[in-house]
Amino acid sequence: MTRNFDLRRAQPADAPSMAKVHVDSWRETYRGLMSDVVLDDPALLSWRERFWAAALTDPKYNQNNIAVASYEGTIVGIAMSGPSLDDDAEPQIQLHVLYAYAVFHGSGVGTALLNEVIAATAPAALWVADPNPRAQAFYRKNGFVSDGTLKTGDGVNEVRMVRAT
Repeated sequence: MTRNFDLRRAQPADAPSMAKVHVDSWRETYRGLMSDVVLDDPALLSWRERFWAAALTDPKYNQNNIAVASYEGTIVGIAMSGPSLDDDAEPQIQLHVLYAYAVFHGSGVGTALLNEVIAATAPAALWVADPNPRAQAFYRKNGFVSDGTLKTGDGVNEVRMVRAT
């Protein structure tokens, strides 16, 4: 399935729409992996709005690359890369966020967003929920492999995947 969507750099005015994609995608993807208390928290959307407002305006995020995908004028996917947050940062670039509405899975929007925030051949790392076979297969298709490093954050098990040069 291919759909026509537009990619662009995110702007501060996008923060509310980006937060909605973020929260809705969590609820679509992580139900059963993440606590329902977190997913159903009425404050989750405002928390994510504050995060995206900061990510798009605070100078501490200046090194990040943030993009959105829109379909018929509505933001349907978000992505953010930047310096690695890991102590053993190899490679130095990390994909921090990549979410799209489930209806857009398989449309090419995920790959387009990934390539918008990290060059298609650039070395990078990311953390992906485990188990999350669909996402892990997507990242393998885009050159990432598990390096065997595991962590648990907010009750979600994650595996680190890396893409070498």
